[in-house]
Amino acid sequence: MKVKITRIDKTLPIPKYETKGSVGFDFIAREETVIQPYAIALIPGNVIVEVPKGYALIVASRSSTPRKYGLTTPHGIGVIDRDYCGPVDEVKIQVFNFTKNPLTIPKGSRIAQGLFVRVDQMELEEVDLIKKESRGGFGSTGH
Repeated sequence: MKVKITRIDKTLPIPKYETKGSVGFDFIAREETVIQPYAIALIPGNVIVEVPKGYALIVASRSSTPRKYGLTTPHGIGVIDRDYCGPVDEVKIQVFNFTKNPLTIPKGSRIAQGLFVRVDQMELEEVDLIKKESRGGFGSTGH
């Protein structure tokens, strides 16, 4: 399946899957970004993506990003909806600097990965009670 993308800075490479076994392609920082200690910032990912019908684009941290840069994603993942593909809808990577120092992410850095995931849109039906008994909360199945 082909997915349409637009690069904002054409001097940077097009995102690609780095190996034949990769499930995610890398987003590349469009500009140098400085993230202050304990702050959240957005790093421009240099692409606008037309997500195919029946899919979501998940933006996830690369496994090396916390070790290499001292960054994590404050919300775990980012979700790019199908209708977020207009002329100014650049994918941005939200990051949190968990270090006590300002961090500089150089232009051209591979900063996050994108994964296409199949999704359905369901019809939500409100009911008063789903079932009479609860299973329990976090850790309730551990003994």
